[in-house]
Amino acid sequence: MEEGKEGGTWLGISTRGKLAALTNYLQPRQDRDARGRGELVTHFLTTDMDSLSYLKKVSAEGHLYNGFNLIAADLSTEKGDVVCYYGNRGEPEPVVLAPAGSLTADISSTYPSGLRLLILPPLTFSGGSIPCSFFQLRDGGTYGLSNALLETPWRKLCFGKQLFLEAVERSQELPKDALIAQLLHVLNNDEAQLPDPAIEDQGREYVQPFLSKYAAVCVRCPGYGTRTNTVILVDADGHVTFTERSMLDKDPSCWETSTHEFKLQS
Repeated sequence: MEEGKEGGTWLGISTRGKLAALTNYLQPRQDRDARGRGELVTHFLTTDMDSLSYLKKVSAEGHLYNGFNLIAADLSTEKGDVVCYYGNRGEPEPVVLAPAGSLTADISSTYPSGLRLLILPPLTFSGGSIPCSFFQLRDGGTYGLSNALLETPWRKLCFGKQLFLEAVERSQELPKDALIAQLLHVLNNDEAQLPDPAIEDQGREYVQPFLSKYAAVCVRCPGYGTRTNTVILVDADGHVTFTERSMLDKDPSCWETSTHEFKLQS
């Protein structure tokens, strides 16, 4: 939820198969009068519009918000999956990342029915936002998204993608619970990936005071850092496993993990 705004969320999935995730776009100064970005996710989760149509609507109003990236997906066991992306600091039109049926990680030897896998890492505890996310599309490669445009090669994003791919490769030998544990381990890597001129150029004076912490997949510094990790698994039968590891009371030494499971209606 974005502090000081009307509420919302940065990540969600519904039983109807609608999934959305939002990241901030790193910018030195924020427009305090801009619309709250958290509404972008909640509106998609409750609308009847498909993901591409919704992002086209959002793109027409993109100038009303501070910088953001938005992933919207329609997951369906019958029609296949469609995953779309729009960033209001990039191209004017949204793009389709996955044709129907292709949001599938190649781990079928472990899960013969097929597993569609999406991993959405840390939320920060200073004003919300997801610092980065990693997901694999069978026909479209592996994508990473941080606080720049999709696939911007920040060093921490490239490093995180490599850890993600290694975890997926090891998943062929792991049960589901162990796979989730490995993915959560990826999200908690706090090794700074420096130097990174791309982050410095984009964030300028804003990011300098905590650059050494910000340049890691998992951000840990006083007053700002990772507060939530989320892993979402969806199998070929539409069974969703939603696992979240959350910091309690902004205490970096105290965490709680919860899992919710349900079946997609689509």
